[in-house]
Amino acid sequence: MEEVKEISIGVPVEPPTEVKDLYVPIPPEYIEDSYKKDSLIVLVGPQHGGSGHMRIILRLRGDIILEAVPDPGYVHRGVEKLAENRLYIQNIPLVERPSIMDCANFNLGYVRAIERMMDIEVPKRAQYIRMILAELCRIGTHLYDAGILSIFLGHSTGFMWCFGLRELICECLTRVSGARVTASYIIPGGVRRDVDDSVLKYIYECTKTIENKIIGFKRIFVENPVTIARLKDVAVIGRSTAIKVGLVGPFLRASGVEYDVRKVEPYEAYDEVEWDIPVSYDGDSYARLLVRVEEIYQSIKIIRQCVDRLLEMPKGGVISDQILTGIKEKEVVSKDIKGYFYRVFARLVPPAGEVTTLTEAARGLLLYTIVSDGKSNAPYRLRIVSPSWLYLKGFMESLKGCRLADLQAVYGSFGYFPPEADR
Repeated sequence: MEEVKEISIGVPVEPPTEVKDLYVPIPPEYIEDSYKKDSLIVLVGPQHGGSGHMRIILRLRGDIILEAVPDPGYVHRGVEKLAENRLYIQNIPLVERPSIMDCANFNLGYVRAIERMMDIEVPKRAQYIRMILAELCRIGTHLYDAGILSIFLGHSTGFMWCFGLRELICECLTRVSGARVTASYIIPGGVRRDVDDSVLKYIYECTKTIENKIIGFKRIFVENPVTIARLKDVAVIGRSTAIKVGLVGPFLRASGVEYDVRKVEPYEAYDEVEWDIPVSYDGDSYARLLVRVEEIYQSIKIIRQCVDRLLEMPKGGVISDQILTGIKEKEVVSKDIKGYFYRVFARLVPPAGEVTTLTEAARGLLLYTIVSDGKSNAPYRLRIVSPSWLYLKGFMESLKGCRLADLQAVYGSFGYFPPEADR
């Protein structure tokens, strides 16, 4: 055979200097230190399948995670800045988008800030309707997160089970508001319109179906030996560490801290219904799943009490009279505000000042801060601090000491939602 000769053209190939810093999103010193200590840098994401829309920079020794550094912001939507150029009422659909399935809680936190600035008292009937929506969205979000966790563990049946149940939540939202996911139904002073008794009864029946189906989901996924093996004693965060790193919501309660804004600083009518705070003291990935499964039962309990009380109440009166000041047809408007909506809300101008509200969203503590100049019908400044952003530090802390193969399991146990953190 003829001898094959290697030919080299000797032309050096280097990346363009203007994009050189894009190849590694961490300081060069970090890389150098890693090599000196015989560890490996691995960039995970951003891709939807495993890391979500976020890059996680891992430092490994073998397959053990020594350190995890988040690199979020890949789905940043600029919600806070956009809000400064929209009317107060126009921001309602905007602030719902970061968490999608948890639209009612994100809507409620924003609207409550406006109501606090204007000292508006919400009618009792509207409060119960708001609570029903908030708890439906809490259930829907927990089902969404459990379904994603199922896929991350390779359990596609669990995913389909959760998203099948989630369709019931979407149907309830449709019958109440006309929208499947982002309802935009809660408005300053109340809700857009009253809810018919037939819809309330349908929601009650849906809670029965969800309650029964969760039993099956627990059997096929939650109590599955593979699920337990992948999550039990993985990414443990103790009580003191959970407080230190700022965990919130069900992830804080999974580490033994009994804190829920709905109990500590009750809003709407949460102090008028009976429910319990699910708590675990294990602090591992499995506890984070179990706490949210138990929260579904508690949300069902709240919804049923609200439905029962609404069925006993007289119809109408779902918008505060303070909002309807100057409207002669108050009785008509309070039942159906569609034809008067722009007239009532376009000129909404809160007094000058700054207000912050705390809301217990599905994934934890949600803060809204609104600054008003007292002259404009658009906020001077809007600030959102979402649960996923608050527990991101704890998520990264929990990965230390885990194996690389545990990354997706831990990710799913936190239900981290990048659009919520990036806003």
